[in-house]
Amino acid sequence: MSTPVKLAVIYYSSTGFSAEIAQEIAQTAQKAGAEVRLLKAAELAPEAAIASNEAWAAHAAASAGIPVATPADVEWADAVIFGSPTRFGNISSQLKQFIDTLGGLWAQGKLANKVYSGFVTTATAHGGQESTLLALYNSIHHFGGLIASPGYTNAVKFIDGNPYGTSHTDAQGNNPVGEQTRNAARHQAERVIQIAAALKAGLAT
Repeated sequence: MSTPVKLAVIYYSSTGFSAEIAQEIAQTAQKAGAEVRLLKAAELAPEAAIASNEAWAAHAAASAGIPVATPADVEWADAVIFGSPTRFGNISSQLKQFIDTLGGLWAQGKLANKVYSGFVTTATAHGGQESTLLALYNSIHHFGGLIASPGYTNAVKFIDGNPYGTSHTDAQGNNPVGEQTRNAARHQAERVIQIAAALKAGLAT
């Protein structure tokens, strides 16, 4: 692409599953020619809560070097892919808090006409995956953004089975992110970049 798409992958992950999907998306987008920022939402949980869960504490240490997302990253981006574990059928408070900081950009119209998409992880099968993505997309409608859902636009989606976005069931930490999820994430990344590139080229003419 002559002018690379600028993609921000912004996620929250407590024990690492959403982080793995975010990394897969970021790597795929880079291979597709995009300029990518891989970013995490700031942690809101107290240190005692994190320390009480071995997997959470380990991931917090392992991801310490990942930059924390800021509104400036969203302003910079042509496309944004958000990721979150589900919390009672909704996105995590950490990601929601970040989205709530975007009011200034929204008021200036700077969230509009960008491409957005999302992915989700749950502990149990069907544990709010679709409702979480739909809840996320409510914000995008308010932004005036364009949602690039993967739909059933590739054979991998008939295996993954979620047209709203990539989703993974971690089975309480016992189900690693496998090829089914990675294939869905790769397709979603490629589709977002393709649509964002077309939109960017169209708006430039």
